[in-house]
Amino acid sequence: MRMISRLPVVHVALVLLVLLISGCGLLPETVDDSATWSANKLYAAAKEAMADGNYEQAIKLYEKLEARYPYGRYAQQAQIETAYAYYKSRDAASALSACDRFIKLHPNHPNIDYMYYLKGLVNFNDDLGLLSGVAMQDVTERDQKAARESFSAFKELVTKFPDSKYTPDATQRMAYLVNALASGEVHVARYYMKRGAYLAAANRASFTIKVYPDAPANEEALYILIKAYDAMGMNDLRDDAERVMRKNFPKSVYYVRGLDRPEPWYKLW
Repeated sequence: MRMISRLPVVHVALVLLVLLISGCGLLPETVDDSATWSANKLYAAAKEAMADGNYEQAIKLYEKLEARYPYGRYAQQAQIETAYAYYKSRDAASALSACDRFIKLHPNHPNIDYMYYLKGLVNFNDDLGLLSGVAMQDVTERDQKAARESFSAFKELVTKFPDSKYTPDATQRMAYLVNALASGEVHVARYYMKRGAYLAAANRASFTIKVYPDAPANEEALYILIKAYDAMGMNDLRDDAERVMRKNFPKSVYYVRGLDRPEPWYKLW
């Protein structure tokens, strides 16, 4: 009698379980708590996420803010801070894309100078390997594209906005980049020199001197030029290069040290 009385209960439970399982697909997978938030609340939440270092969450909130309130007073600021959030999260490609988009859409924005600065900063830090010491790694394995693009962005900032508060720092970074790029060329010239490719070494050293005339790395470039011309028996060119070097670097360490123990370029800066 007990077994018979329990069967309906078991059947009802099974039916309910089946209905519950089948009905799960009709329910939304997630509930977006921010769906009804105002622009002000979205912006405040995004700023809080930024302050906490939760850049992924901040980006999502800024993008929602821009999508829902594209013409509000927070939209353009959200675009700026989205670019910065990408930069902080080390997503260089997305940060650069966000910078370029803002510059294209808002060329007259009061903070447009910051976007040029941020664009330069993204590429500057994207190539920290180069900037922290070229001599620590074979430069022929490096791509100097980021350094060149960083210099280009900073130059555009300095040219268009000479009075910007970001210009002094950009100018210093440009000087840093010039010597980094020049040093990269010189290390390639040394690479050729050590392998007996004297013409290639001379061409690379000569290129460095012409393109980066004020870079400290030119001291080594001139020395390589002298040694390359000497190895090729081009005595007149060798003597000309040596006269220039002795005039500009009369006490050069390279006369004593040679190319066997190169110092990191940043120690020559």
